[in-house]
Amino acid sequence: MLSAAGVLQQVAATGYRFTTTTPLTHHRVLARRGREAGITLRDIFGWNLPFEADAVPAALLAEMEHAGILGRSGPLWRSTVRIATIDDDLFFHSAYPTVEANAVFFGPDTYRFVRFIRHALQQRSTQGLARGTMRVLDVGCGSGAGGIAAARALAAAGMAVAVVMNDINPLALQFTAVNAEVAGIPVMLAQGDALSAVEGEFDLIVSNPPYLDDAAQRAYRHGGAKLGRALSVRIAAESLRRLAPGGQLLLYTGVAIVDGEDSFIADMRPLLAASGCEWSYAEIDPDVFGEELERPVYAHIDRVAAVGLIAVRTPEVA
Repeated sequence: MLSAAGVLQQVAATGYRFTTTTPLTHHRVLARRGREAGITLRDIFGWNLPFEADAVPAALLAEMEHAGILGRSGPLWRSTVRIATIDDDLFFHSAYPTVEANAVFFGPDTYRFVRFIRHALQQRSTQGLARGTMRVLDVGCGSGAGGIAAARALAAAGMAVAVVMNDINPLALQFTAVNAEVAGIPVMLAQGDALSAVEGEFDLIVSNPPYLDDAAQRAYRHGGAKLGRALSVRIAAESLRRLAPGGQLLLYTGVAIVDGEDSFIADMRPLLAASGCEWSYAEIDPDVFGEELERPVYAHIDRVAAVGLIAVRTPEVA
């Protein structure tokens, strides 16, 4: 991945755009297209189709090979990464299907997470943000989309930022480093288990933890015990303790709703009360990953909802 920025820059120069779908939608599109080879860059880096060598410019093919992201698929070539876009930013993420233990996931949740961050920061901009350089942390950054979106939103509000990207997965940090470099966002990388990998307080913490109960316990997908919400509760609890005065936590996650009850916010209420933070909480999407309900572990739940928690530490709380 050392020279992968050149791939992303060449693809960006073409005006490439691709919205990454859920794995189920991706599967259906590929099934519809059959065994055809990829022709366009959207085919190759979006739908991840195998392709003939002459489907991409020779310079780009050479750059892919040099970066170690060019593989074989029978007699054809295949990119070992995909590229998604959010506005003008491009993001490397894992090839389809994302079955490896160290896969870096990007999909509709990523877009919802970015919108959540942007909306929350826009709403708060009218109240005024901390002066000086804001210390920003993206916990479990994956592709780095959340931290990059936060940095862009704060820069648009005239704020200087110092961004720390954290993930337990080394491959995620490799992707994040390239994505941030091409986006022009300086970042510091912190490998390790959430807040234990970083020191000090932060003016803004954003996080989109995995929230499903995954039998294979893949890092990008498994949220731990309690139907997958344990990790989100832990990250939120640790983040509340690491907010600087006036600091803000923006946590986007999913929760299994059982008999109409949201156990994530039930777990969080006493932690939020003890923190002294002002907070708000809302469902962002009432029904995501509906196919998970076919798995035995979710046989008794109503739905999986995407939710957003905003917590602000008041300056008076020490």
